[in-house]
Amino acid sequence: MAMKIPLQEAKERALEFMQKGYHCGPSVVHVMREAYGFDNEDILWTCVAFAGGIAGHQAAPCGAVSASAVCLGLRHRCPPADTQRAKRERLGARVDASHLVTSFIERFGTITCGDLLGLDFSEPGAYHAFLESGIWKDKCHKYVEFVIEKLYELDEKRSVAGAP
Repeated sequence: MAMKIPLQEAKERALEFMQKGYHCGPSVVHVMREAYGFDNEDILWTCVAFAGGIAGHQAAPCGAVSASAVCLGLRHRCPPADTQRAKRERLGARVDASHLVTSFIERFGTITCGDLLGLDFSEPGAYHAFLESGIWKDKCHKYVEFVIEKLYELDEKRSVAGAP
């Protein structure tokens, strides 16, 4: 299945969504929902708690990485009644997620939000200071673009392999 929007446009849309006040997780899911051709905007809400890791807990993964795992689960979805296919798709989602996480670590050194940003959102006012500083424009944009590129690469491999 071909993506519904070109890669460059997907990255641009995600960054525009961030400019509107959404953080990395919903931005990734929003644009990948469009790219996959899903109609349900409620999918956006699956990642809204991924700001600052998960709800500001810095030991948690980057929201863009977590959102990419959600996207992979959606991309590999199939009817649960088809048990053999469901088993293959669950394995495929895990393999793809492992590849994406490994690639992210190779590129950025970690997937942990706090380590990536060098901030502790548990401190009072830290999240507001983070937004005001603009660091998210430098760092978070790179993470969002990277996971979108990887999701597109994985989808292309899936298409070439002839997956349903």
